[in-house]
Amino acid sequence: MIRINLLGQPRPRKIRAGGAPMEGAIQGIFVVVALLIGFGVLAVHYFQMKKDLNSLREQITSQTAERTRLQSVKADVDRLIQEKAARQQRINVIEQLQRDRTGGQELLDALANTVNRVDALWMTKVTKKGNTLDMEGSADSLNAVANFITELKRSGYYDKVEIKETHQDEKNPTVTTFVFSLPADFTLPSKGAAAQQAPQKTGKS
Repeated sequence: MIRINLLGQPRPRKIRAGGAPMEGAIQGIFVVVALLIGFGVLAVHYFQMKKDLNSLREQITSQTAERTRLQSVKADVDRLIQEKAARQQRINVIEQLQRDRTGGQELLDALANTVNRVDALWMTKVTKKGNTLDMEGSADSLNAVANFITELKRSGYYDKVEIKETHQDEKNPTVTTFVFSLPADFTLPSKGAAAQQAPQKTGKS
């Protein structure tokens, strides 16, 4: 028998059994795979960050230990510098005491060496007041007195050398003699200057 649809409504299509569940399963698989990939990326990133953090902690620990070691080395260096300065100070004091103890002999030696460098000059009196020497003497000429002053300054043992008085000696008119008086400060030179001070004796006229 032929049936006619008078209402004009379309016949409902038959839905194949099992179609909707299959699509839902595929979508679920995609979601699970996406979640797994996401968790995998996060896990890789986490372990990489953890590795970097451990490496950074190791570097901090190593640098902290190195800093502690350098601080200890610096403390040792500072201590050695202080000990060296203290030893040098003691050495300077000992050398100064030694120089002061032998200063009198050096004064006489320096003066004798200086006089020996000048011809026709004699010392008659030397007075020491502190570090100042008052020297009196006689010479055959004014040039000899000038040469004596030059040699005193050149020796390195005398400073502030100034002629105080010089005049011709009238006690013996037959011989021309000039008497002089001059002050000078006596100072011990450094070892290098003292080493260059070699005695040079010349004959007297």
